[in-house]
Amino acid sequence: MNAKLLVPWLCVAGLAAFVGVLYSSNQKQAAELAKVQADSQSASAMAEELKKPQGQTETDEQAQLRKDQQELLRLREEVHRLRDENKLLKGQAQQAAAAAPQNQHAQQQVQQLQAEVNQLRAQTQQAQQTGLVSACLNNLRQIEAAKQQWAAQNGKPAGSLVGAQDIAPFLPNKALPPCPAGGVYTLNPIGINPICSSPGHQLPR
Repeated sequence: MNAKLLVPWLCVAGLAAFVGVLYSSNQKQAAELAKVQADSQSASAMAEELKKPQGQTETDEQAQLRKDQQELLRLREEVHRLRDENKLLKGQAQQAAAAAPQNQHAQQQVQQLQAEVNQLRAQTQQAQQTGLVSACLNNLRQIEAAKQQWAAQNGKPAGSLVGAQDIAPFLPNKALPPCPAGGVYTLNPIGINPICSSPGHQLPR
């Protein structure tokens, strides 16, 4: 008979202890949230003060204050996360089961995006390569035009040898332009197009 009377009291005591722990946890989280909010307001005020024009570059102290503000904002988000943790844990099993097909779909999206990125990267590299070839061919045309001008001005026939210093005055920058791909130019005699050592960098004959 005494044992039957003791069981309800034990249940009440256990429930009271659980409520006390939960209340203490909520009070602690509320105190942490209040502290973070106060620190965040203080940091925001300091950040507004730093935004005022001072006519000089940002000092190390100001930079540190900005970092502190960001850290306070992060801590405030962390407190909110902790307050919601119990609710999230309650439905964790159901969410995990429901998330399985979503995760598979997300993986498919990631793979698709990665394929698109690789395709865009290849297109960009191709465009860059095309731009380099176009720039080099333009240089070769300028060199050939300078050779023709030098030959006409000096009465040089086809087959005459010509050097970079001879045609430099007839070039846009008064100097032989460099190949954008790192190739080496060969001027060749009058009547023969100049060439570049980079593959594909050749004027049509």
